[in-house]
Amino acid sequence: MTEQAHPEWEASYTRDTPAAWDIGRPQPAFVRLADKGLLSGLLLDAGCGTGENSLLAAGRGADVIGIDLSPTAIARAREKASERGLAARFEVADALDLERLAFTVDTVIDSGVFHVFSDEDRARYVASLAAALKPGGVCYLMCFSDRQPGTWGPRRIRADELRAAFSDGWVVESLTADTFDVNPVEGTTRVEAWLATITRL
Repeated sequence: MTEQAHPEWEASYTRDTPAAWDIGRPQPAFVRLADKGLLSGLLLDAGCGTGENSLLAAGRGADVIGIDLSPTAIARAREKASERGLAARFEVADALDLERLAFTVDTVIDSGVFHVFSDEDRARYVASLAAALKPGGVCYLMCFSDRQPGTWGPRRIRADELRAAFSDGWVVESLTADTFDVNPVEGTTRVEAWLATITRL
């Protein structure tokens, strides 16, 4: 499967300095999920970037496919998988069109994708996730939080917005305050996030 590269996302991976989210290791929240044995089965990493969370899951025994709009990010993820001897599949694809995968998965992880969408695309994304996730499957989603001060970075998401987005055909099992690790931005290396566990009905 191939998609035309989205210039904005491709630029995030071709500039001299890494993007804020491209930290070269898995996000601590996803390490904690992996430690609990929750990143398992056939797993989709929606918007995988250079693959760190995908490779974490693969290293813990999941059957992983990571997708991203950036061919450069996918190429780096494939290189990392090869270097680390991990079996994970990486494809250039659009998280808004996951039905094109033509199969369904047990688990989805989203590290910093939900918060990039407009209201219209947010609804499309939730529908796309539903097309990719088996009934009873679980989505572990981490997004930028409205508790984060300042105005830089992606759109801040309120807890009620997140619950509302997944109100039809889903159950939000838990929604907790967490943090993203980031490359230094305005003097910080950690930003406020929500971590949601969401089951598809």
